[in-house]
Amino acid sequence: MNRIARILLLLFWLAFGLALILVPWSDYWEANYFLFQYPELALFLKNGFLRGAVSGLGFMNVLLALEGFRRENTSVDNRT
Repeated sequence: MNRIARILLLLFWLAFGLALILVPWSDYWEANYFLFQYPELALFLKNGFLRGAVSGLGFMNVLLALEGFRRENTSVDNRT
């Protein structure tokens, strides 16, 4: 894969993971369109366990992106 494309993809996944970690605990999570449109959804979305699960997915995303930066680009052609 092109080195620049790989770096851009990893930076995207890193930013996406950081967003998943931070957004569930921000005011944006508590005051959004879906909570005003569907008030019964608020009990589910404001649950701490759901917020923790979303943050956990973000944490895993950040770890995998950092692992992608650390790992060298290996392909099948190089393994002879």
